[in-house]
Amino acid sequence: MPKIYEYFGLIFFFYSNEHLPIHVHVSKAECEMKFDLIYEAGVLVKIEVKKISGREVLANSEINDAVNLIKIHHHDICIKWTEFFVMGKKINVEKITKKI
Repeated sequence: MPKIYEYFGLIFFFYSNEHLPIHVHVSKAECEMKFDLIYEAGVLVKIEVKKISGREVLANSEINDAVNLIKIHHHDICIKWTEFFVMGKKINVEKITKKI
């Protein structure tokens, strides 16, 4: 389960047996949600926020923070996805300490 970002208590990660579309899970304490990155012609057009069965949902402010971070880092998320799932590379966590 590669962790890709830590951002003010939010943990962004992939599960090791993921599927398309490219997405990232975000958790904080007992809460977790999934964020699908939807591209058309190579352009990010939408981020779909989804509940995870059996898990509590993030607070609205945490969802907004996660969406904003994903919008800024979506290209890097895709690179990390490809490196991990296609190339089998280890992913290092990045700690983001400046508010977005």
